[in-house]
Amino acid sequence: METREAIIGSYNHSITLTERKNLLITGVKKIENFDNEEFLLETTMGYLVIKGEGLELIKLDTVSGNVSIKGLVTAFSYMADEKKKNKETTSVFNRLFK
Repeated sequence: METREAIIGSYNHSITLTERKNLLITGVKKIENFDNEEFLLETTMGYLVIKGEGLELIKLDTVSGNVSIKGLVTAFSYMADEKKKNKETTSVFNRLFK
């Protein structure tokens, strides 16, 4: 029998945004953190940051990995891979403090 992580990892990842007010995300492994202005989700395609105003978690389906959020969405983006992120951070600091 497959574990929950293996099942969710095999799901496709998609984002559906309707009128900047309703957001449906599939392929979500974990909700790392959230408040009314920002959500941090771990998806099958990497970490996703969603920013907005009055954001609310409407539906969380842990079995299928679906999350529904409502509120005014102002931006969403994927975070860089940790290896790339650490390398970039190090090089920026090295340049600043030479």
